[in-house]
Amino acid sequence: MDLDLTGRTVVVTGASRGIGLAVTRAFVAEGARVVAGARSTTPELAALADGGEVTIVEVDLSTPDGPAQLVAAAGPRVDVLVNNVGSAHPRPDGFLEITDEMWHATLELDLMASVRAIRAVVPVMQAYGAGAIVNIGSVNARLPDPLVLDYSAAKAAAGSMAKSLSKELGPHGIRVNSVDPGPVATDLWLGKGGVADVVGGAHGASPEDVAAGAAASMVTGRFTRPEEVADLVLVLASPRFGNVTGSNVVIDGGLITTL
Repeated sequence: MDLDLTGRTVVVTGASRGIGLAVTRAFVAEGARVVAGARSTTPELAALADGGEVTIVEVDLSTPDGPAQLVAAAGPRVDVLVNNVGSAHPRPDGFLEITDEMWHATLELDLMASVRAIRAVVPVMQAYGAGAIVNIGSVNARLPDPLVLDYSAAKAAAGSMAKSLSKELGPHGIRVNSVDPGPVATDLWLGKGGVADVVGGAHGASPEDVAAGAAASMVTGRFTRPEEVADLVLVLASPRFGNVTGSNVVIDGGLITTL
């Protein structure tokens, strides 16, 4: 199926690794031009830029001005914004461990970066009367977990914002949707300092055992691959699915068992 993404300009936040890198690769494969925002450039992202269809913007998206700088670098037209940047820091010692500074850092990156990127891109999309915004959320928005309490709260807020925005922006031709992954095979979960590593260290277990336990909680018995999340993003960004807005698409291997 031709997703009608050839030649379109796409802004991706947190594009240097994990889901963001997979999303960037997927859009390039569909013939889109990607403006990739990241705090620093990885070799994998640099290799994509060498192909000519990716422009890298090194920017701190947790700052008040960072998201607007990224959107401005895309030029006068943006067809798609993918809000992917984020981070989940496990809190094995519970709620009382989470300081104001930790709350602030989580909300800045996992909520306000998206708020600011959308604020910057909406006038650009309104000028053309069309656009698609896809937010990478989390199942923790509807499955709150004390291990990532502040992250869960931020993702719940982001999901609510996306739904509200879909109602406000729909009449202007701008669609807003979210993809809510469960555990994904990226460094956030499996890398050094990731969820499996921190939880294992707190409970005297190996990261491999923690990851295996998480995979066993899904009916598919495995983590989602970043490329699978990227494919969903492309579908929601595609004008072929132009009447899909205000949706939260879950990809969690059956982790959430309720309706």
